[in-house]
Amino acid sequence: MTKFLAVCSTGLGSSFMVHMNIEKVLKELGASGVTVDHADLGSVANGDADAVFVGRDIAEAAGHLGDVVVLDSIIDLDELRTKVRDAAGRHGVAVQ
Repeated sequence: MTKFLAVCSTGLGSSFMVHMNIEKVLKELGASGVTVDHADLGSVANGDADAVFVGRDIAEAAGHLGDVVVLDSIIDLDELRTKVRDAAGRHGVAVQ
């Protein structure tokens, strides 16, 4: 099972929104076998997820978390769709 994690500084608003949008995109792409969650930056360690999605504002602070996917805009679904598809490919998740 592959795990994608949306992370923001507090683990509340923006990470929850990105979490929900990642699930939406995965469904659109027909991907299965991926769990999605959200968390605050302080509680995440390297290895907690296969890919960690963060906003540009905390990209540098999240750099130690492995496969960090930096979102230029956390509300741009086209950008998220592209980056979720790329992350899925890197982790062996089939998409349509």
